[in-house]
Amino acid sequence: MKPPQRELNRLELPSHGRTLAEFEPQHFGWEVEDGVATITLNRPERKNPLTFDSYAELRDTFRALVYASDVKVVILRGAGGNFCSGGDVFEIIGPLVQADMPGLLNFTRMTGDLVKAMRGCPQPIIAAVDGVCAGAGAILAMASDLRLGTPDTKTAFLFNRVGLAGCDMGACAILPRIIGQGRASEMLYRGRSMTAEEGQQWGFYNTLHENEQLLPEAQKLAAEIAAGPTFAHAMTKKMLWQEWNMSLDEAIEAEAQAQAICMMTNDYTRAFEAFAQKQRPVFEGD
Repeated sequence: MKPPQRELNRLELPSHGRTLAEFEPQHFGWEVEDGVATITLNRPERKNPLTFDSYAELRDTFRALVYASDVKVVILRGAGGNFCSGGDVFEIIGPLVQADMPGLLNFTRMTGDLVKAMRGCPQPIIAAVDGVCAGAGAILAMASDLRLGTPDTKTAFLFNRVGLAGCDMGACAILPRIIGQGRASEMLYRGRSMTAEEGQQWGFYNTLHENEQLLPEAQKLAAEIAAGPTFAHAMTKKMLWQEWNMSLDEAIEAEAQAQAICMMTNDYTRAFEAFAQKQRPVFEGD
């Protein structure tokens, strides 16, 4: 039986959406194809370290993705066989040694804002991680929604090796939820590398692939997600994040409300009609 058609009085409001296909960042590679945006950290000669400028531009890009109408999934990767070696020693760590407390706090808040922007953008983020994934690079992988690695991937939260605490950019909040409190504690106290095999066994990496297959597998996964119900995926991401701070009763009520909202989308109706006709639904994201 077909559900009754809803008669909605739609108020025509100006669209605040924007397309990002023509976006040209200065500090990393950017490509959009078939709803999938690929961010490539591209300083391979230095294993793709971050700078003050690339931190800020990444933060601003993920913030802009909230309003992007042409991006459904994001792939985050590094060029040249490595993901990211963390903050650039000479361009970040050196100047920070000379900074005063207000300057240091401005920097640490800015780097934390990058994680907030990654978690706040509605698109699922897939980290395709090869080779070195250290420091802030490990944080970028951690802040992503899904992580694919290779047998050569080495992941290290090595802040203690430079005299800093492991509580950087949300690591003490997010990492234990991924790999467990005890394992996270070891990684943050010792600063040792997590092997690819450990990363997969502990749930940090969803899958491992040979080096040459890493990007194709990430693209395959991104295409599958991009073909799904965009609004519903965004709701799933929001609930996965927000329910950390809810009781079970609060979470169940929040999910009831979220699911009711999703049931008002055209994609929900499309799925029903396709099922009734024994066809595969084609989602359009509204």
